[in-house]
Amino acid sequence: MKDLVDNGLLYDFYGELLTEHQRNIYEAAVYDDLSLNEIALEHGISRQGVHDLIKRCTATMEGYEDKLHMVERYRKISACAQRLKDMDKQELSREELITEIGSIADNILEELS
Repeated sequence: MKDLVDNGLLYDFYGELLTEHQRNIYEAAVYDDLSLNEIALEHGISRQGVHDLIKRCTATMEGYEDKLHMVERYRKISACAQRLKDMDKQELSREELITEIGSIADNILEELS
């Protein structure tokens, strides 16, 4: 399941950098959950060709992530947002609350810079 989520996030951030043909094949595999055989028949290529193309697309998007770190930054900022959301469950003094909010804001600003 984690791979599916990871692949979905990679595609969300870097999918537009793939060719239209690559996007069609990748979406059929990841989002439409079609088998390699189904995709191969639909696109007139071999099953091995579909497999290789999906692997290349994933490697290409992982390469972009290694250089740009957009998914990593998204996850860190999301974690900060979740910390903010969960603050109402904590019993903090006003000073502790201000300190915690400041810390979270610093983390977000660090990711955006």
